[in-house]
Amino acid sequence: MLASETFSLGAVILAAGSSSRMGRSKMLLPWGETTILGHLIRVWTKLPAAQVAMVHAAADTLVETELNRLEFPVQNRIANPESKRGMFSSVQCAANWPGWNTTLTHWAIILGDQPHLRPATLSALANLAAQHRESICQPGRHGRPRHPILLPREVFKALENSTAATLKEFLLALTAKVKLIEVDDPGLELDLDHPADYEKALKLAARG
Repeated sequence: MLASETFSLGAVILAAGSSSRMGRSKMLLPWGETTILGHLIRVWTKLPAAQVAMVHAAADTLVETELNRLEFPVQNRIANPESKRGMFSSVQCAANWPGWNTTLTHWAIILGDQPHLRPATLSALANLAAQHRESICQPGRHGRPRHPILLPREVFKALENSTAATLKEFLLALTAKVKLIEVDDPGLELDLDHPADYEKALKLAARG
């Protein structure tokens, strides 16, 4: 990456999960005046991300319908035909997608079930990536790396043909490039897997 390049962020929102433990689509759960899906799009657009793309299961008509309601651009939707293979298949689908703006320098890999993260957490992470252009940047709590993950261009491109089984395995080979920013955000330790998790997330968000 050239030092003169302007920091430009692409956001990959992973929304291809089956939400089997939640019992209904996590992405369509109410969040404020919109849905989790709508909230994530809004947050990352305001961050700002120069381009926000959504990875969804190819046959998920419910998510497609919500994206239509939100007027999310069709050209920024990435259909994953192999979503049942798990999250890493969506990450690789995004890395191989030809629709990214050529001016992007970094990509954020965003779990679809983290609407409760504080905006200040995401801003601090983006600022860290802008200051350490060659690093893989993650927020940490109590020294443990968490999501979302910001990847520089060369690392994001390396995902295309990676033979790793998971994103965690892929990153293990790149430990020396990882830079953490310690953030006191309890939301970093919460995933929305079950209905009780959703209720906890709503309470966290209400506290600010």
